Amino acid sequence: MTSTATAPGPAAPAPGPPPPPPDGRDRGRSGLLGLLDLPGQAVRAIIRSAATTPGRLTVIAVGLVLLALVAGLVATLSVQDRDDTISGVIDHREPLAAAAQQVYKSLSDADATAASAFLSIGTEPPELRSRYERDIAEAGAALAKAASDSSDVAAAAAPVDVLNQSLPVYTGLVETARANNRLGYPVGASYLREASELMRAKILPAAQDLYRVDTERLIEEQDSSTGFPWLATILMVALLAALVVAQVYLTRRTNRVLNIGLVVATAAVVVSLLWGSVALIVQGSLVGSGQDDGSHRVDVLVRARIAALQARADETLTLVARGDGAAYERDFGTNAAQLVGPDGQGGLLGEARGLITDGEGAAKVADATKAAEDWLKAHQQVRRQDDSGQYQEAVDTAVLEDRETGSAPAFRRLDDSLQAAIDVGRQQFLDDTHAGDAALTLLAPGLAVLAVVAAAGVTMGIRERLREYR
Repeated sequence: MTSTATAPGPAAPAPGPPPPPPDGRDRGRSGLLGLLDLPGQAVRAIIRSAATTPGRLTVIAVGLVLLALVAGLVATLSVQDRDDTISGVIDHREPLAAAAQQVYKSLSDADATAASAFLSIGTEPPELRSRYERDIAEAGAALAKAASDSSDVAAAAAPVDVLNQSLPVYTGLVETARANNRLGYPVGASYLREASELMRAKILPAAQDLYRVDTERLIEEQDSSTGFPWLATILMVALLAALVVAQVYLTRRTNRVLNIGLVVATAAVVVSLLWGSVALIVQGSLVGSGQDDGSHRVDVLVRARIAALQARADETLTLVARGDGAAYERDFGTNAAQLVGPDGQGGLLGEARGLITDGEGAAKVADATKAAEDWLKAHQQVRRQDDSGQYQEAVDTAVLEDRETGSAPAFRRLDDSLQAAIDVGRQQFLDDTHAGDAALTLLAPGLAVLAVVAAAGVTMGIRERLREYR
């Protein structure tokens, strides 16, 4: 028997070394990719969870709570910002605008008073000197106040710089004119005219620019305080709509008509909308009334008073010029026309009569209108006397306060009536704006509390439904 030998097969390869572990860079890349994918993993987890009813309820609860808190926060901040703006208008912006107006008034009156005092031969009347010094002091104090926040506003800083630099020059020229006038030197009139030219060409335009800038900033803040809170309203309405949709969904899924927690949340949102709407409408109406019946009327009256003061300075400077005052008389006609119109029935006083039709303000404007008529009649007498060579009689008619038909007492009644009407307008502004501010009392914290109530109501309402699935 023959045996067959089987050839051995190929030898199995010797086992090689194990593969090297991944290096640190590979592990770092894997970890980084994992971190980058975390948002995607979270989204996928939410999607998987939302496929179940408990998951959908949880997503709805989280969304409603976040929306309630965000809407409440935005509404609270919006109301608080409006409240702060109104407080700033009352406590800061309106007083600064009034101070800027006082700067212009005091400087104009100082110019007119200096000219009136200069017409007196020898020693000037003490009352006119006191009035001039008081005007300069009031202008300085008002300028310091009006300029208190002008450093960051170029349009306000420029006129403040002009006033600070030019006012000492003006007072120096007036003092030089007074000294020469006391000694009987004719050059005193030249110094006074130079001072008045500086006042008219440089100082008063700067004061007017400062008043205009402060008034525009006041109007801007008033408009800001009456703007519509679009973002807060949209979020609140969206929250209300989301709560209604959530309750409809729960009713269909659970066959329960009401969910107490969501009803409480909905009620809190409805109260927030109603309370906020009523308060903001009342506040906007009152602040708007303060602007129309207060600051707008005051602006017209202030411009009327400025025109009157400039015309009064023109009247006295015409006499100071002694026959060379045709330019001042032309300026008087321009300012008088601005005050009462070409026919004596319009102008800024006519505009004021159209705006202020009742109350104490209307009575003061009527007094100012009558005083303006008397003043313009007295001015015509001054011109007749001066033109006919009765210079001293013209001066007496223009500057003496104890004459019933003189220019000085008529102008003083006009100025006092305009000041009284301005005070009434300012008080009307403050009353209306304070009332508008009061309409927002507790609204900001109230909205915050109602937002928390809405979030708590959503949490409790959805939690009760989730317990049914455990």
